[in-house]
This record gives sequence, structure tokens and C-alpha cells, in this order.
Amino acid sequence: MSEHNIFLEQVKNNQYYNDMNLDLFAEEPLAITEKLYQNKTKVTIIEGEFWTSKQRKGNSIHEISYRACFKPQLPYFFISNFTNEDDIVYDPFSGRGTTVIEAALNNRHIVSNDINPLSKILTQPRIEVAQYSEVKERLEVIPYYKNIKADIDLSMFYQEDTLSEILSLKQYLIDRYESGKEDYIDRWIRMVATNRLTGHSANFFSVYTLPPNQAISPQKQKQLNDKYHRYPIYKNTKNIILIKTKSLLRDIDNKKRKILHSIAKESLFLTEDARYTPQIKDNSISVIVTSPPFLDVIDYASDNWLRCWFNNINTDEIAKKITITKSIEEWESFIYDAFVEFKRVLAPEGIMAFEVGEVRKGKIKLEDNVISVAQKVGFNIEAVMINKQKFTKTANIWGVTNNLKGVNTNRIVILRK
Repeated sequence: MSEHNIFLEQVKNNQYYNDMNLDLFAEEPLAITEKLYQNKTKVTIIEGEFWTSKQRKGNSIHEISYRACFKPQLPYFFISNFTNEDDIVYDPFSGRGTTVIEAALNNRHIVSNDINPLSKILTQPRIEVAQYSEVKERLEVIPYYKNIKADIDLSMFYQEDTLSEILSLKQYLIDRYESGKEDYIDRWIRMVATNRLTGHSANFFSVYTLPPNQAISPQKQKQLNDKYHRYPIYKNTKNIILIKTKSLLRDIDNKKRKILHSIAKESLFLTEDARYTPQIKDNSISVIVTSPPFLDVIDYASDNWLRCWFNNINTDEIAKKITITKSIEEWESFIYDAFVEFKRVLAPEGIMAFEVGEVRKGKIKLEDNVISVAQKVGFNIEAVMINKQKFTKTANIWGVTNNLKGVNTNRIVILRK
């Protein structure tokens, strides 16, 4: 049996469906074909519904909004099939941390990297995981002051007293960090507050705004307020932090908490360029599950300007560091250098699941380019998996033409060292 057939059998008989007690393939057989790519490489294409909203529900600890994130079912699929407990799972473009948190929940060691420091702020606390009682006790001793003025005009987002509370919390967290006193409870509070800065429901600090995973500009927020005749009202920030804390922790029992605490002790959280991560040992990673920046589709720095402001992060510095490629040639060059580094850290026979999409209204299907680059670096091409699922409300944001037809896809190139 060829290596491709071995991989296919692993997919067909994967633990994911055993866990869910589903017989998906009996109802909806996989579509298995072969495609000849531009460089004359014949690749197995496996198409079907591998993870959908009707299947395994993600753990509540994942429920932090972040732009262009994938469902936890995606990394779980590969973690459950291609790793064992105590193996190391790596995400070099970690975002909100979906891959590494899912790995930690399943007792795998983790390495998380993202050049945007917000990723570490949002990810690390959900593996260290504070308890509700600890958060409540800490919030009670954080001093809140009235009539504090911000260095920028945020009146279109926040009522005056709400803003004073946000500024008080911001200063407390800065002081704790700079004094070396910051602990996992402070980091949890920072993470939740960062997530609650703006959104569309009562349990966000701001007036009504969309979307919750980024901040629109002050001018656009003014226009939104005028259009819908809304204005900021007072929000009790401590209560909102506790409400979100309770929601995030609802699926974390004592067993899961112990697993996460154990993993946290040996976790590695990096904020490096993915092409150069000397902190990661050679041949140490069992599986990489990741999704890279898609050309210039998303501007992470400007999208996160308010989150950066709250966390005292210079957006100009972040913008200089984050790779935003304008052309496919630039993108391929970036991915080539990243793949060289990924090949160094992957263990022999290690798997990389590299999730890409269709961009520029479907004119560019990035798996074509990934396959070409991967071969140049020396990876074995196992397959391309195309997961199809029903349309979601946010699907059209990313310009994927499939979504206009009511289908949302993940396109994942599977590589083996």
C-alpha cells in the first residue's frame, strides 16, 4: 500500500468519528479523486464534510473572537489522528490560539507563535486558566478611578464612566506587568477585557458595533451611532468580565483544568517571525496545524488598533513586523522560507496541515502555490483535503466565492516530512 493510501485509510478510520459516534461516510461518502497540478504533480483530493456544526461542539474555552480563525474541530481532526499524548503540536501563525488550545485540552504539549503579540495575550491565559473565584477576588481589589482622560477620543465607543473603568484597568495591568508582579489571574483579566472592548451585545464594554473580532475606525463608529440613533451607556466592566469568564469556563471541569495547568508549565509562547524560531528544537514537533496570512486580504494591525491601544502595543511597530504580501510571488517567497523552518522543527514523518483558501474572488486557489513551494523545500505531498460545510453568516467577509453558493470550505494541504 502506498503512503497516500495509508494516509487515506487513516482519514477513513479516524478517531474523530469514533469519538462522535458518527458513521458519516455511510451517509455521505468521501469524494476521492486525483488532480494534476501545474508542476505535473498528481495529488490525491479528499473532499467531504469532516467537521461541521452538527458534529463535535468545541469547548467553551475557545470562544474568543478573532478575525479569520478556524473552528477547533479542524485541528482536533489532525491532533486526534496523528499525535499521541505528550507529543508536541505547533502553530506558527497562532492567531487566537485555536490549534494549541485544542491540543492542550487533549493533553498534548504545545508551541504557539505569532508575530502579533495580541495572539499571546489571547492564548496563554486560556491554557493557564484562572478559576472564576480567583478572577472575582482579584477584580474586587483593582482600584477604579473616575474622571480619567484617555490619550485619544473614544467617546463614540464608551460612556464616560465606562471609559474611566477601562483606563483604570489598563493602568493597573501596565503597572503589574512593568513591576514583574503580573500573574496568570492578571493575564486572564487582560485577555477577557481585550475580548470585551467592542461588540454588538450588552456584554461588551462599548456601544453597539460590528464586528466583535475587530474595531472599526472612530469615524465609522460615529456614522454607525448616527445611523441607528445609538449612544454609549454605562457598562459595569467588572461584571462583564465575570460574565465572560463564567461563559469561557463552563466546559472546564477539574480534570480539564489539571490537564491545562500541566501543559501550561511546559508551553512555549513565541512572538517571532515564523521563518526564524531558534527557540524550537530540531525534529521536536509531531504535527503543525496552521493557517498563514492570505496575501493582503486582512490588515491585522489596523483591525486590532483598539486592542493594541488597551494593551499598550504600538500598532506602527506591529505593522512593520507583520508580513502582508501584495503579490503571489511575494507570498510564495514568504511561504518558502517558512517551510524551510517548519521542516527543521518537524520530527521525521511529522505531518503539517496547512489550511489555505481561495482569494481574489476565487481567482487564486492557494493550494496550487503551496504544493509547488512544498516540493521545492522537500516535503512529501500527502493529499489536499477539502472540507465543505453549510454557509455561515460571516462567510462572505473573506471573499470566498463558494460562500455565495451557500457553502463554506476549508482547503488543507497535507504535507509530511
